[in-house]
Amino acid sequence: MRGGANEQVGAQITVDESATDNVAVEGEFGDADITVFIYAQDHEKAVYQSLIDKFMESTGANVTFEVTTADEYGQKILAYKAAGDMPDIFYVGPDTVAANVDDGYILPLDEYVPEETINDLWPAITEAYRYDGTQAGAGPIYCLPKDLSTFAFAYNKTLFDEAGVEYPDPENPYTWEEFLEVCGKLTIDKDGDGEIDQWGCANALQWALDAFIYTNGGHFLNEDYTQVVIDGQQEFIDAFQYFADLTCKYNVTPTVEQDTALGGYQRWLDGQIGFYACGTWDVGAFMDENTFPYEWGLCAWPTGSTGKSMTRNGSVGFAVSADTEYPEAAAALITLFSTDLEGQRVLSGETTGASLQIPNIMSYAKGDFKDRIADGTIPYGENVDVIFNYIEGTDKYEGLFVELTYTYNGDWWQEFLNGGYEYVLNGEMTAAEYCAQVQPAMQAALDNANEMKAAANGQ
Repeated sequence: MRGGANEQVGAQITVDESATDNVAVEGEFGDADITVFIYAQDHEKAVYQSLIDKFMESTGANVTFEVTTADEYGQKILAYKAAGDMPDIFYVGPDTVAANVDDGYILPLDEYVPEETINDLWPAITEAYRYDGTQAGAGPIYCLPKDLSTFAFAYNKTLFDEAGVEYPDPENPYTWEEFLEVCGKLTIDKDGDGEIDQWGCANALQWALDAFIYTNGGHFLNEDYTQVVIDGQQEFIDAFQYFADLTCKYNVTPTVEQDTALGGYQRWLDGQIGFYACGTWDVGAFMDENTFPYEWGLCAWPTGSTGKSMTRNGSVGFAVSADTEYPEAAAALITLFSTDLEGQRVLSGETTGASLQIPNIMSYAKGDFKDRIADGTIPYGENVDVIFNYIEGTDKYEGLFVELTYTYNGDWWQEFLNGGYEYVLNGEMTAAEYCAQVQPAMQAALDNANEMKAAANGQ
């Protein structure tokens, strides 16, 4: 897998105990022994640990906190399921809510979390975790959102300054042609040894390709998510080819071999990359000078034929195991993580100085949170409105939940990733050839997922 999610390296952050002084947790759970299992970067882990410490202090509960990487999480949660020994609290994404409910792994939360608790959350992330046994978006709520995230674009201002290149204008996203031109100016053999050692951008396919596909009017599946439609779809093929050409034709990204040796995320942290994806969870790491000692800002992904900059919005939710012995205590802890205002002040960086997310609470996100960025209380890269533009949508920005969100599982997407796409990135195969080659395997996986869904619903 080329590149990877921004989870491999994190800032080494120590959270001062005073950061949670105003956090209050109601309830006495002295007999509760809870295990939390999530994926997180080091700086995320530190902040969540501070909240867990406060929870244990306030309620008397014991909490075991286990953390892995995003890449390893899927296999480890499958191992828990196979062993029949689920953590009390774990992550579930919108795309797997239905399967987890149908298989009996997660607890409906309506009994433990009053409806008024979630009234001021972003609607998209509450609907994403409702399931009525047939369709998503309705019925009981099965997770509280960890966040509503977006995969914005970041640029290294220090490299722009050194190259004498004007910063991106967040009000006017680059076209593909303009983006390629700027990347070319940032791609440099800095030490004169005949080898490029600074690149315009780095793109992890499994996270960045969406931004190029959707802005060009492309899509993976048909409208009812029953057919893979990439073979012969020109909008998709042209976008995928442009994405690949950045590497194999224009040489403005590291090669497949170079990326395998050192991933794009680490190269970004090392100051070798002009543009890189920035999840809302990355800000705390990027603002830590020991992790990323460069000036940086947020900008839009470049635009294809639609003229609108697009990227994936996303979320992951805190689920409570259906087999937990302590549902009240587990629900109280995920409420602290998700919907408690003081907890959100901690996680958004107002009290810690390390932002992990845009607040789930809309009134806080649009009000005090943005004010605290403006006055410097919350360290943040320039142009935070880029993130809000993707979350709320404008005439030039659109964030969306990708098609993977709406299918019963992600096996069809894994077929795309595992089918040999690197041959397109290194120029040995065209995008059109790859789409024709991989579509049958993707379709078979999608058919299987839809059959599983039908069986679970008694159809």
